Amino acid sequence: MNLITISRGSYSRGKEIAEKVARKLGYECIARDVLIETSHQFNIPEFKLVRAIHDAPSLIERFGHDREKYLAYFEAAFLRRMQNGNVVYHGLAGHFFLKQIHHVLKVRIIADMEERIQCEIERKDISREEALNVLEKDDDQRRKWSEYLFGIDTIDPSLYDLVIHIKNGKITTELATDIICHAAQSEQFRATPESKRNMDDLVLAAMVKAALMSMGASADVTSVDGNLKILLKGHLPPGSSAYREIERTAKSFPEVGDVQIMTAALADYT
Repeated sequence: MNLITISRGSYSRGKEIAEKVARKLGYECIARDVLIETSHQFNIPEFKLVRAIHDAPSLIERFGHDREKYLAYFEAAFLRRMQNGNVVYHGLAGHFFLKQIHHVLKVRIIADMEERIQCEIERKDISREEALNVLEKDDDQRRKWSEYLFGIDTIDPSLYDLVIHIKNGKITTELATDIICHAAQSEQFRATPESKRNMDDLVLAAMVKAALMSMGASADVTSVDGNLKILLKGHLPPGSSAYREIERTAKSFPEVGDVQIMTAALADYT
């Protein structure tokens, strides 16, 4: 039940490589599918999810609580889709959401700027200067997005297990596909009972967080063997009706064992 995430810039051939890897391994290949699934599951217009998840910080900030809620929904749907394994995901944030999971091969695909410029020129019939400007803006927006939301720089090689530089005549998409498939099938990236439990806990925490966000409660949720810790953002007296509703919602998931609820103020003293 291996998992592969492929992070890519525009015109890096990352989508093509992801599809080839999935075909060769017999895995499912997903990207925008998760947005559509999230939209249907949580009854949110797809364009709002796209803006909240893909837009640069200057636009994201306008969403306020909705942005946090939409991201929680996306994370829950994404992790549920990845839970059973044998998936190649190419798109934003995959490596971030799965950074705690051992059996995930995290790949970054890069390409020479000149090759990317030529692809942009051919696609849009624009000048070299215009193509360069478009690509630089796109790269800058992707970096700002990840830094703003997750505090990471997408080009930092330490985030990935493999960084592959696509070059015509040297590292082709076919060779890149072979490299990724070989690594994904190695012992180092095979799922273990422990990594499966970690994945189940990650999914459960994300699903509970999404449920709490839908009822207006902002919280960080962690799970260890199904036992939850819920850190509420803001003060909420224990025993209040809202507190009891949060506890009831968390315990409505059959996988949940014990539930510990704390507020940020209380957590500072524990």
